[in-house]
Amino acid sequence: MVQEAFSADIAPTPDISQLIIEDDTPVDNFRSEKQQRLLTEVLYSSWVPPTDSQTFIAAANVGVFYNIGLPPLVPDVFLSLDTSMPEDWREKKNRTYFIWEFGKAPDVVIEIVSNREGNELGSKLRDYARMAVGYYVVFDPLQILGDKILRTYQLAVRRYVEMETFWLEEVGLGLTLWEGLFEGKQDIWLRWCDKEGNILPTGAERAQEAEQRAKQAEQRAHTAEQRAEQLAAQLKALGIDPDQLPN
Repeated sequence: MVQEAFSADIAPTPDISQLIIEDDTPVDNFRSEKQQRLLTEVLYSSWVPPTDSQTFIAAANVGVFYNIGLPPLVPDVFLSLDTSMPEDWREKKNRTYFIWEFGKAPDVVIEIVSNREGNELGSKLRDYARMAVGYYVVFDPLQILGDKILRTYQLAVRRYVEMETFWLEEVGLGLTLWEGLFEGKQDIWLRWCDKEGNILPTGAERAQEAEQRAKQAEQRAHTAEQRAEQLAAQLKALGIDPDQLPN
Protein backbone atom coordinates (compact mmCIF):
# COMPACT_ATOMS: atom_id res chain seq x y z
CA MET A 1 0.00 0.00 0.00
CA VAL A 2 1.16 3.57 -0.63
CA GLN A 3 0.57 4.47 3.02
CA GLU A 4 3.08 1.85 4.13
CA ALA A 5 5.80 3.51 2.08
CA PHE A 6 5.67 6.49 4.43
CA SER A 7 5.74 4.49 7.64
CA ALA A 8 7.90 6.06 10.35
CA ASP A 9 9.54 2.66 10.81
CA ILE A 10 11.16 2.71 7.38
CA ALA A 11 11.54 6.45 6.77
CA PRO A 12 15.23 7.38 6.50
CA THR A 13 16.66 9.43 9.35
CA PRO A 14 17.73 12.89 8.12
CA ASP A 15 21.44 13.69 8.19
CA ILE A 16 21.83 16.40 10.85
CA SER A 17 25.61 16.38 11.04
CA GLN A 18 25.90 19.78 9.34
CA LEU A 19 22.98 21.44 11.11
CA ILE A 20 23.74 24.24 13.55
CA ILE A 21 21.44 23.62 16.49
CA GLU A 22 22.97 26.06 19.00
CA ASP A 23 24.45 29.44 18.16
CA ASP A 24 24.52 30.83 21.72
CA THR A 25 23.31 34.23 20.51
CA PRO A 26 21.94 36.30 23.41
CA VAL A 27 18.71 37.86 22.18
CA ASP A 28 16.38 38.26 25.15
CA ASN A 29 15.79 41.15 27.50
CA PHE A 30 15.40 40.77 31.27
CA ARG A 31 11.61 40.88 31.19
CA SER A 32 11.27 38.23 28.49
CA GLU A 33 13.73 35.98 30.29
CA LYS A 34 11.72 36.15 33.51
CA GLN A 35 8.45 35.65 31.64
CA GLN A 36 9.79 32.56 29.89
CA ARG A 37 10.92 31.02 33.16
CA LEU A 38 7.60 31.81 34.82
CA LEU A 39 5.72 29.95 32.08
CA THR A 40 7.95 26.86 32.05
CA GLU A 41 8.72 26.45 35.77
CA VAL A 42 5.06 26.55 36.77
CA LEU A 43 4.19 23.59 34.57
CA TYR A 44 6.84 21.40 36.20
CA SER A 45 5.95 22.64 39.70
CA SER A 46 2.17 22.65 39.66
CA TRP A 47 0.58 21.14 36.58
CA VAL A 48 -0.87 17.67 36.20
CA PRO A 49 -1.35 16.88 32.49
CA PRO A 50 -4.63 15.45 31.18
CA THR A 51 -5.12 11.79 32.07
CA ASP A 52 -4.36 10.68 28.51
CA SER A 53 -1.11 12.71 28.44
CA GLN A 54 1.19 11.63 31.25
CA THR A 55 4.38 13.31 30.02
CA PHE A 56 5.31 16.65 28.51
CA ILE A 57 8.18 18.96 27.63
CA ALA A 58 8.03 22.68 28.37
CA ALA A 59 11.00 24.70 27.15
CA ALA A 60 12.12 28.24 26.36
CA ASN A 61 14.34 29.40 23.52
CA VAL A 62 14.91 25.90 22.14
CA GLY A 63 15.00 25.41 18.38
CA VAL A 64 12.20 23.43 16.74
CA PHE A 65 13.29 21.79 13.47
CA TYR A 66 10.48 20.64 11.19
CA ASN A 67 12.25 20.44 7.82
CA ILE A 68 15.84 19.43 7.20
CA GLY A 69 16.17 22.09 4.51
CA LEU A 70 14.79 25.00 6.55
CA PRO A 71 16.14 26.85 9.57
CA PRO A 72 14.44 26.11 12.89
CA LEU A 73 11.85 28.24 14.57
CA VAL A 74 12.83 29.23 18.10
CA PRO A 75 9.72 29.88 20.21
CA ASP A 76 10.03 31.91 23.37
CA VAL A 77 8.12 29.06 25.06
CA PHE A 78 6.64 25.82 23.82
CA LEU A 79 4.70 22.94 25.36
CA SER A 80 4.57 19.47 23.86
CA LEU A 81 2.38 16.75 25.36
CA ASP A 82 3.10 13.03 25.18
CA THR A 83 6.83 13.65 24.92
CA SER A 84 9.70 13.40 27.36
CA MET A 85 13.30 14.50 27.52
CA PRO A 86 15.68 11.98 25.94
CA GLU A 87 17.70 10.05 28.48
CA ASP A 88 21.02 10.96 26.84
CA TRP A 89 20.87 14.58 25.71
CA ARG A 90 24.56 14.68 24.88
CA GLU A 91 23.73 13.23 21.48
CA LYS A 92 23.13 15.91 18.88
CA LYS A 93 19.76 14.50 17.86
CA ASN A 94 18.58 14.82 21.47
CA ARG A 95 19.79 18.34 22.24
CA THR A 96 17.00 20.19 20.46
CA TYR A 97 13.47 19.56 19.24
CA PHE A 98 13.58 17.64 15.95
CA ILE A 99 9.97 16.92 15.06
CA TRP A 100 10.93 13.70 13.28
CA GLU A 101 12.60 12.46 16.48
CA PHE A 102 9.74 13.33 18.84
CA GLY A 103 7.08 12.31 16.34
CA LYS A 104 4.96 15.44 16.63
CA ALA A 105 4.96 19.22 16.65
CA PRO A 106 4.59 21.12 19.93
CA ASP A 107 1.00 21.61 21.06
CA VAL A 108 1.43 25.22 22.19
CA VAL A 109 3.86 27.92 21.14
CA ILE A 110 4.08 31.28 22.90
CA GLU A 111 5.87 34.29 21.44
CA ILE A 112 6.64 37.33 23.59
CA VAL A 113 6.76 40.54 21.59
CA SER A 114 9.60 42.94 22.37
CA ASN A 115 9.95 44.68 18.99
CA ARG A 116 8.59 44.53 15.44
CA GLU A 117 11.44 42.40 14.11
CA GLY A 118 9.91 39.10 15.22
CA ASN A 119 7.00 39.32 12.75
CA GLU A 120 4.78 37.41 15.19
CA LEU A 121 1.57 38.22 13.30
CA GLY A 122 3.12 37.65 9.87
CA SER A 123 5.64 34.99 8.90
CA LYS A 124 5.64 33.26 12.29
CA LEU A 125 1.87 32.93 12.19
CA ARG A 126 2.18 31.12 8.84
CA ASP A 127 5.25 29.09 9.78
CA TYR A 128 3.80 27.66 12.99
CA ALA A 129 0.63 26.76 11.11
CA ARG A 130 2.75 24.96 8.50
CA MET A 131 4.51 23.17 11.34
CA ALA A 132 1.04 22.10 12.65
CA VAL A 133 1.35 23.60 16.13
CA GLY A 134 -2.13 23.32 17.66
CA TYR A 135 -2.20 26.64 19.54
CA TYR A 136 -0.23 29.81 18.84
CA VAL A 137 -0.13 32.55 21.48
CA VAL A 138 1.19 36.09 21.07
CA PHE A 139 1.86 38.03 24.28
CA ASP A 140 2.44 41.72 23.58
CA PRO A 141 2.95 43.36 27.00
CA LEU A 142 4.10 46.68 25.51
CA GLN A 143 1.29 46.67 22.90
CA ILE A 144 3.77 47.08 20.08
CA LEU A 145 1.53 45.27 17.57
CA GLY A 146 -1.75 46.92 18.54
CA ASP A 147 -4.22 47.31 21.38
CA LYS A 148 -4.38 43.63 22.30
CA ILE A 149 -1.95 42.43 24.94
CA LEU A 150 -2.83 38.77 24.43
CA ARG A 151 -3.89 36.91 21.28
CA THR A 152 -4.57 33.18 21.00
CA TYR A 153 -4.96 31.20 17.80
CA GLN A 154 -6.08 27.64 17.10
CA LEU A 155 -5.09 25.64 14.06
CA ALA A 156 -7.88 24.97 11.59
CA VAL A 157 -6.61 22.68 8.82
CA ARG A 158 -3.59 24.70 7.60
CA ARG A 159 -4.20 28.16 9.02
CA TYR A 160 -4.86 29.78 12.36
CA VAL A 161 -8.18 31.19 13.52
CA GLU A 162 -8.08 33.75 16.32
CA MET A 163 -9.89 32.56 19.43
CA GLU A 164 -12.31 34.53 21.57
CA THR A 165 -11.15 32.74 24.70
CA PHE A 166 -7.80 32.04 26.33
CA TRP A 167 -8.75 28.51 27.35
CA LEU A 168 -6.79 25.89 25.36
CA GLU A 169 -9.21 22.99 25.52
CA GLU A 170 -7.05 20.37 23.83
CA VAL A 171 -4.26 20.72 26.38
CA GLY A 172 -6.38 21.43 29.45
CA LEU A 173 -4.73 24.78 30.21
CA GLY A 174 -5.71 28.41 30.11
CA LEU A 175 -3.79 31.67 30.00
CA THR A 176 -4.52 34.84 31.92
CA LEU A 177 -2.97 38.23 32.60
CA TRP A 178 -1.88 38.58 36.22
CA GLU A 179 -0.65 41.73 37.89
CA GLY A 180 1.70 40.92 40.70
CA LEU A 181 5.22 40.44 42.00
CA PHE A 182 7.49 37.85 40.41
CA GLU A 183 11.14 37.59 41.41
CA GLY A 184 11.12 41.11 42.82
CA LYS A 185 9.45 42.77 39.83
CA GLN A 186 5.91 44.13 39.89
CA ASP A 187 4.33 43.92 36.45
CA ILE A 188 1.62 42.35 34.32
CA TRP A 189 2.65 38.76 33.68
CA LEU A 190 1.27 36.01 31.47
CA ARG A 191 0.27 33.05 33.66
CA TRP A 192 -1.13 29.59 33.12
CA CYS A 193 -4.49 28.97 34.79
CA ASP A 194 -7.19 26.33 35.15
CA LYS A 195 -10.64 26.47 33.57
CA GLU A 196 -11.98 28.57 36.47
CA GLY A 197 -9.22 31.13 35.98
CA ASN A 198 -7.16 30.15 39.04
CA ILE A 199 -3.48 30.66 38.32
CA LEU A 200 -1.05 27.76 38.60
CA PRO A 201 1.40 28.64 41.38
CA THR A 202 5.14 28.60 41.04
CA GLY A 203 7.21 26.39 43.29
CA ALA A 204 8.02 29.41 45.48
CA GLU A 205 4.34 30.33 45.72
CA ARG A 206 3.43 26.77 46.69
CA ALA A 207 6.09 26.82 49.42
CA GLN A 208 4.83 30.18 50.66
CA GLU A 209 1.25 28.92 50.75
CA ALA A 210 2.33 25.82 52.67
CA GLU A 211 4.23 27.99 55.15
CA GLN A 212 1.18 30.22 55.64
CA ARG A 213 -1.06 27.19 56.22
CA ALA A 214 1.40 25.83 58.79
CA LYS A 215 1.48 29.19 60.60
CA GLN A 216 -2.32 29.39 60.58
CA ALA A 217 -2.59 25.86 61.98
CA GLU A 218 -0.04 26.75 64.68
CA GLN A 219 -1.99 29.90 65.53
CA ARG A 220 -5.26 27.96 65.77
CA ALA A 221 -3.63 25.41 68.06
CA HIS A 222 -2.23 28.20 70.24
CA THR A 223 -5.64 29.92 70.41
CA ALA A 224 -7.33 26.63 71.35
CA GLU A 225 -4.76 26.08 74.10
CA GLN A 226 -5.32 29.57 75.48
CA ARG A 227 -9.09 29.05 75.53
CA ALA A 228 -8.67 25.72 77.35
CA GLU A 229 -6.48 27.40 79.98
CA GLN A 230 -9.02 30.23 80.42
CA LEU A 231 -11.85 27.72 80.83
CA ALA A 232 -9.85 25.73 83.37
CA ALA A 233 -9.17 28.92 85.35
CA GLN A 234 -12.88 29.82 85.33
CA LEU A 235 -13.84 26.34 86.57
CA LYS A 236 -11.30 26.50 89.39
CA ALA A 237 -12.68 29.89 90.41
CA LEU A 238 -16.06 28.19 90.79
CA GLY A 239 -14.49 25.46 92.92
CA ILE A 240 -14.59 22.86 90.19
CA ASP A 241 -11.54 20.74 89.44
CA PRO A 242 -11.39 20.52 85.63
CA ASP A 243 -9.34 17.32 85.88
CA GLN A 244 -12.29 15.61 87.60
CA LEU A 245 -14.77 16.43 84.84
CA PRO A 246 -15.96 13.46 82.75
CA ASN A 247 -14.46 13.25 79.28
